Amino acid sequence: MARRPSGHSSTLEFRLAQEAINLRTQAKEMPLGVRRNELLRKARQIDVAGEVNKWLTSPGLQAPS
Repeated sequence: MARRPSGHSSTLEFRLAQEAINLRTQAKEMPLGVRRNELLRKARQIDVAGEVNKWLTSPGLQAPS
């Protein structure tokens, strides 16, 4: 994947969501097997990364006590 210059036109959350969609689309076109499972696992990991990013950048984030 080529790197974009700084000043992204889309948010990290959007780019992560797009990548997860792309991976799931690729997985649908593949037969059952290890590679398909890897693509789906990576898509789930990207979904989690987006949720963590959303949590970390939320204005109500509080330090653990």
